[in-house]
Amino acid sequence: MSKSAAYAAAAADRALGPITIERRDPTPDDVQIDILFCGVCHSDLHTARNEWGGTVYPVVPGHEIIGRVGRVGANVTKFRKGDLVGVGCMVDSCRTCSNCKEGLEQYCEVGNTGTYNSPDKHIAGATTHGGYSKSVTVDQAFVLRMSEKLDPAAAAPLLCAGITTWSPLRHWKVGPGQKVGIVGLGGLGHMGVKFAHALGAKVVLFTTSQSKVEDAKRLGADEVVISTDRAQMKAHRNSFHFILDCVSADHDVNAYLRLLKRDGVMCLVGAPEKPMAVAAFSLLGGRHTLAGSGIGGIAETQEMLDFCAEHGITSDVEVIAIKDINTAYERMLKSDVKYRFSIDMATL
Repeated sequence: MSKSAAYAAAAADRALGPITIERRDPTPDDVQIDILFCGVCHSDLHTARNEWGGTVYPVVPGHEIIGRVGRVGANVTKFRKGDLVGVGCMVDSCRTCSNCKEGLEQYCEVGNTGTYNSPDKHIAGATTHGGYSKSVTVDQAFVLRMSEKLDPAAAAPLLCAGITTWSPLRHWKVGPGQKVGIVGLGGLGHMGVKFAHALGAKVVLFTTSQSKVEDAKRLGADEVVISTDRAQMKAHRNSFHFILDCVSADHDVNAYLRLLKRDGVMCLVGAPEKPMAVAAFSLLGGRHTLAGSGIGGIAETQEMLDFCAEHGITSDVEVIAIKDINTAYERMLKSDVKYRFSIDMATL
């Protein structure tokens, strides 16, 4: 075991602060990573404040990790010391269920091992700790290769915000000749716009804020619709092949379902706190599908990272020092960031 500096929440009502944690020494299949940057996800805040329940304290959040390989185990063939690598939302799975065998570890039937706040398979009675730390040790099967072409601070959020939006766009084969809607321009939505544009679709961004119109177009949107304007919404009835809903606040999904073409799909990646009310005729009238999507498997995540390197795609980030993480959480609640925070772990 080795010690690592980290930042943790000691309780749901406590600010995050410095802590020293233990990391396992690399097993033969492990990669030890010296962390350079870690993106800040809304899931980090939910977990730190126990808003989803089940948080084990102290908890070290962070599952958008970029770093360099410090050590490798004897069986590691994919990576060597000095490589730039990434770790996303999971660090293990059962690897034997049908989903895992298909490369869909995110849907592991036993339950994948989260990068933080999951039972640690390697340390009895312990829970995993995330990327708000100096180092992390991860099985090579769950480590991603990062391109040196990409700014590591801006690439970190690709490990969650990126793959969360990439996976449904790829699954429903978004591409040229399709009209695609992205609902919400935040950490997820801005990546959805970038990816849908790069995949060749016509991209329409839905927002409640007039102030986001120009930024959406800068990111790749062909058109921006103010969703509170009934006339603008009505003009797009029965016209979308696919809509990606990235909003986590309460909102009316029926308003968007009515915009789908026959057999169109609307996929949720945001997670509103309250259950949604879906009117039957929003689905029946056009044989519409309302779906959901989790993150992505390891192979799919690597595909996304390679695509980003080829097309020069990263997240728009504001780099912060670790001491500012509590302020960043409060700003995130106010949507006061364009569009993701990335922690410079050299400040720890």
